[in-house]
Amino acid sequence: MNVQGPTPPTAEPTTEAAPVEPAWSLAEPVEEESSVAAAEGAKEALSSQSETVGSVIDTVDKVALSLGDFRISLFDVLIVSAVIVGVLVFAWFASRMARRLVKRMTRLDDAQQLLVEKIVTIIVWAAAFFIGIDLLGIDLTALAVFSGAFGLAIGFGLQKTFGNLIAGIILLMDRSIKPGDVIAVADLAGNESFGQIRKIGIRAVSVTTRDQREYLIPNENLMINQVENWSYSSKNVRMQVPVGVSYEADMKLAEELMLEAARSSDRVLSAPPPTVWMSEYGDNSVNFVIHCWIKDPEEGVGNVRSAVLKKLWWLFKDNGIEIPFPQRDIHLRGSDQLERLVELLAERREPQSGAKD
Repeated sequence: MNVQGPTPPTAEPTTEAAPVEPAWSLAEPVEEESSVAAAEGAKEALSSQSETVGSVIDTVDKVALSLGDFRISLFDVLIVSAVIVGVLVFAWFASRMARRLVKRMTRLDDAQQLLVEKIVTIIVWAAAFFIGIDLLGIDLTALAVFSGAFGLAIGFGLQKTFGNLIAGIILLMDRSIKPGDVIAVADLAGNESFGQIRKIGIRAVSVTTRDQREYLIPNENLMINQVENWSYSSKNVRMQVPVGVSYEADMKLAEELMLEAARSSDRVLSAPPPTVWMSEYGDNSVNFVIHCWIKDPEEGVGNVRSAVLKKLWWLFKDNGIEIPFPQRDIHLRGSDQLERLVELLAERREPQSGAKD
């Protein structure tokens, strides 16, 4: 019988605890990205095409400016510039094509076409702006501060500009002012003349007068102030030609000659026909007004008045109608000073007459 002593305790194999790595060491290393997302994507796409191109891009990308965590390289600047130029070219080309398509819409008149062009242009440029933001990878939330400052700028500095933009759109929608209309305008001295609307822009309306002076009137002024539109509902305009004849003239014959002179002008309408009104008994003449109608006020009013007066001049000459000129009758009251003056003048005349004899 074997008696075995107590077996010594066997040492259990001890397992050493593995060192715990920090959580950030388990994450995959992240390569340093460019400050411009579009530049990083372009770099990867171009580098995959050719090693030579990739080496050139790396060389250009090494030329960089770092300010803290912000880093911008020469390659970033080139990509951003290319994106901006590309977006501007796209917006210009798209807006131009849109205007061509709108002009082909024959169902729309000039005012409606211009209104559609403005709305399409605004939509195209807004879309181009957001496309550029997306291509550059700019986070719109980062523009919150900038948008607030921009809103203040619109509220104070650009208030008139946006007001004129909205006023121009409202004028086109209301069709109270449209290209081709003839309106009365006044210069800084208060002299009123008429002009034709050539263009309704974003800020102002271009009005050209007969002497080729171009007035730029803000859109907002045309909405607030009273405007005399000669061709709003109809282009027919009645013009007046004042005429004066002598008190000794045959009034009935004079009226017939005035109507004949008005009808002789090619631009004077036959319907409604010209009329002659006696306006007043003047100091030197009996004053008449010839009323006649034209349908093309943009061609001028003064030239029609001149043609009527020239024709009337020769008609009056042929028919013995006198055109009076200003006359004044002077009545002198007797006084001692006046009689003394007459005596002195008579005394001066007597020596002069004697010397001649």
